[in-house]
Amino acid sequence: MVGDEKLRNFASPRVYLPALALLVLALLPLFIKNPYNLHILAIILFWAYLASAWNIVGGFAGQLSLGHGVYVATGAYVSSMLFANTGLSPWIGMFIGGAAAALLGFIVGYPTLRLKGAYYALATVGFAEGFRVILISTEKIGSWDTGGAQGFLVPLMGNAPQYMQFMSKVPYYYIALALVLMIIGFCVWIDRSKLGYYLTALREDEDAALALGINTARTKLIAATLSAFFTGVGGVYYAQLIRYLEPSAISGPMMSNQIVFLAIVGGKGSVLGPAIGGVLLTVVGEITRIFFGQVMGLHLFLYGLIVVLFVIFKPRGVIEFCENAYGRLLRLLGEGGEKRGREDAGVKESDH
Repeated sequence: MVGDEKLRNFASPRVYLPALALLVLALLPLFIKNPYNLHILAIILFWAYLASAWNIVGGFAGQLSLGHGVYVATGAYVSSMLFANTGLSPWIGMFIGGAAAALLGFIVGYPTLRLKGAYYALATVGFAEGFRVILISTEKIGSWDTGGAQGFLVPLMGNAPQYMQFMSKVPYYYIALALVLMIIGFCVWIDRSKLGYYLTALREDEDAALALGINTARTKLIAATLSAFFTGVGGVYYAQLIRYLEPSAISGPMMSNQIVFLAIVGGKGSVLGPAIGGVLLTVVGEITRIFFGQVMGLHLFLYGLIVVLFVIFKPRGVIEFCENAYGRLLRLLGEGGEKRGREDAGVKESDH
């Protein structure tokens, strides 16, 4: 009986459809051999990961952070400088870089999260800009070179898996896929946990949540710290994928704004929305660069236009379309299964 129940559960479209999607993602490198295309796929997954990491504070907690590029840069610079000066593997530096970003997120969030609405968003913009200026103007920290305005070149080790460096783009794709699955799994846990209920309550009405006894300041700070940690981990991956850190590119407004755009268009506050937005908008950006590469910043203009349209007409984001389509597909498959079940039952009854 237990075995039959497991088989019936596995036969449910709610189980085999996600499994099929995951299988397709896992097998993509077998069919896509071009290194450039694999690199683009890794970048797409990287943006999906960052948007989902931002979603912890920007979506679940409803706090509009416009300075998350700071945490990408923190993870990237900390791990890369440890790698260059001590030989510490980025696999270990990933946790240290994430922890450094989380500490910075706590330090920044402690005073700024007491601000509400646009004031908090402006505070994050100001901090991010100050951080960018510090990176540009600082060429050394003690005896360690940071590169200053010229940027920091990650040491090249050739094909060295122990240092997260590969000659092929396939491992980078799988690392990015693992990061996306990890952050989605974590967001599922948050969504179903007590922390998730607290975050939803303060996002909907902070005063009401406070009246119910929720420590809103502490809850927002936890969300900001967790979001910064995962964003910093993404920065470590970015450093090994690109192998060059340019202060304005990694910590400037372009990085921070793009993360927010992806999450909003995908559907902030949902589990899968930011990841879906990260995939779709990054594809739009790459297509724009291919056909209109001579027009600098055009993809950001398109991002902004798409964000405005979604905020006006579909504030829940792309996830609303995806949920509706997925619901119709489940009903279609369910109806088909019920019809087959009734037909089988009819055959059995006729046999008797």
